[in-house]
Amino acid sequence: MRMRSEDLPAGDRFQWWREQCARDIVPTVASSPYADDFRATVTLAELGPLQLSVLDFPEVRAVRTPALVRRSDPEHFGLSVIAANDLWFAQRDRDCRLSPGDLLLHDTSQPFDSRALPGAGRGKMLLLQLPKSQLPLRPQRLNQLLARRLPTGTGMNAILARYLTGVASAVVQGEVGERDTGRLGVVALDLVAAALAAIVDAEGQLAPETRRRALLARIEEFVELNLADPELTPAVIAAAHHISLGYLHRLFQSRELTLAAWIRHRRLERCRVDLADPRLRHLPIGAIAGRWGFRHPADFSRAFRTAYGMPPGDHRRQALTASDVNGSLEAAPASVSS
Repeated sequence: MRMRSEDLPAGDRFQWWREQCARDIVPTVASSPYADDFRATVTLAELGPLQLSVLDFPEVRAVRTPALVRRSDPEHFGLSVIAANDLWFAQRDRDCRLSPGDLLLHDTSQPFDSRALPGAGRGKMLLLQLPKSQLPLRPQRLNQLLARRLPTGTGMNAILARYLTGVASAVVQGEVGERDTGRLGVVALDLVAAALAAIVDAEGQLAPETRRRALLARIEEFVELNLADPELTPAVIAAAHHISLGYLHRLFQSRELTLAAWIRHRRLERCRVDLADPRLRHLPIGAIAGRWGFRHPADFSRAFRTAYGMPPGDHRRQALTASDVNGSLEAAPASVSS
């Protein structure tokens, strides 16, 4: 569900924002230098027991006071991915400044002060609200993570941030159906639990199924990052994750494709995209196949034809012809009738 303050008169927009945040997130005392004409967008999605909010807004401050905590507390943790502009956040006598790409954990049961800082553009963040009862970690154990910048360059934090960003993009584009929401919420909860447990050294508290799904997510991320390596094999993947080859294959038994077939599919998808890219038209087809791990052009051509019903050269010609036609239409000046 997507809502825009611009659908209301300018004088009603900031009040609308405050009411939306109080109802769908938590009540706060909000203020903004743009209160006279507050242009913001809120997109909401229920993912099982979790709620994902995509927020787009100008400079704003939100303070959750002790009185508001006493009056209303959903007993949630909020996990945010900062998507645009910086954010300052304070909770439990600690504060931090966050930049795009960072993760932030906060607790609705404790007062906080949050400020979306001025920048070159508008602020944007993704907020996942998690009932404390759904997390296998004790809330007291997570106090050390509140109001801390959690970088997302590597490890489970990186996997979690990319996953939430992808889900949020699909939600905004209207690509998430009702039947998908529960599954997406289960994966999100597993990734959050695994990421937080890794930081506080509490991975032993995770259920075996949560650890299994988190390991599978790490393996999939490893594969995506190493698709260009022709030496990427199930044996290499198993060794990199310190598991047996048999256990690795068992992890993929619930998937439609075996691990080897999935790696080939992802490589073919990367090649398909590159072949349609006008910026890469100078590269021979064999070079594109080689940059995504295919050793032999003939093997690549056969696999491509099997997967997409045409040789890679035909796909490239069709895609580039369509791109050239569209580019010409966009560049052509509008005709002026007399």
